[in-house]
Amino acid sequence: MAEIGKGVTAGKLASNVQKRLSRAQEKVLQKLGKADETRDAAFEEMVANFNKQMTEGTKLQKDLKAYMVAVKTMHEASRRLQDCLADMYEPDWYGKEETDALAEDLDTLWLEYHQNITDQSLLCVDTYLAQFPEIKARIAKRDRKMVDFDSARHHFNSLQKSKKKDEAKIAKPAALLEMAAPSWAQGLISAHQVAQTNLSYNQAEEELGRAQKIFEELNVELQDELPTLWDSRVGVYVNAFQKLANHQEKFHREMGNVSKANELEILRPAKSQISLGIFPFFIYTFPHSDVLVNALICSILVFVYQVKAVHEYTATDGDELELNVGDIVLVLAFDNPDEQDDGWLLGLKESHWLQKKNISAKGVFPENFTQKV
Repeated sequence: MAEIGKGVTAGKLASNVQKRLSRAQEKVLQKLGKADETRDAAFEEMVANFNKQMTEGTKLQKDLKAYMVAVKTMHEASRRLQDCLADMYEPDWYGKEETDALAEDLDTLWLEYHQNITDQSLLCVDTYLAQFPEIKARIAKRDRKMVDFDSARHHFNSLQKSKKKDEAKIAKPAALLEMAAPSWAQGLISAHQVAQTNLSYNQAEEELGRAQKIFEELNVELQDELPTLWDSRVGVYVNAFQKLANHQEKFHREMGNVSKANELEILRPAKSQISLGIFPFFIYTFPHSDVLVNALICSILVFVYQVKAVHEYTATDGDELELNVGDIVLVLAFDNPDEQDDGWLLGLKESHWLQKKNISAKGVFPENFTQKV
């Protein structure tokens, strides 16, 4: 309840209390069937639609926000996986720079996706729902003013009936007071009673007029606005879901492009490039149907380059590699570069690697017996 001294006078406070008591009394009488209630079936249907519309919109807003949280969580999970890959990926492995660049591209895609949904789908729903609290408050005010109107109407009808009874009484022989009064004063008493009755009647009539005007103004405004608001929901829903679908399609398509770039720029070249050894090579894949990051672990022999034997060479020592014309040799790096003699290379026949998947048969061979592929 408002406090006196903070913009509320004692008279205003008393008036508000009296209004609440009158409304409470009127509602009790209406529930007991002792007073009729103004009903508007068409308006009640509008209010039912409004409440349904607000409930559906609030649920949509809640679910969109939950979706945004899920997108953000997936983004953070993707970023952690990328950080894990960056920590594991050794600097001398092929595609280090390309892998880092692709990780940045992924991060940018997630950020743009989250921002686009926020700006275009969620903001659309937020703006749509922002108008509901004010309209809801006006519907509640309209209901209160309707009770005030009913109360004023019943009060006026009651006075109207009383006035007729009073007029009938005044027309009959004078009351005891009039009989005891001098003859010259009896007319004044009757005139006073009529004046008092007319004053109460006129005040009730004015109050009824004011209450009816306030109620009807609110009622007309809401009857114009509620149907328009109800029809607007279709456009809002279509707009929100259409933009969401467009951004989803764009996001998955660009994720697919990143996956293809990963395959073309890192995985394939890695099979024919640099450095010795078998190491875990992590590859991101992004299915269009479900944005998940899969780690594909491949055992890959990484070599310097390939050569083809153009002359036969017969090994004369246990660490040498025998060559036949046409053999493809994968050239490997020496563990210790100081051990490499001029004109000699270390390698492994491609056919052996493809069959055995081990480097036990590697050996040195003369470079001038081969040519680069």
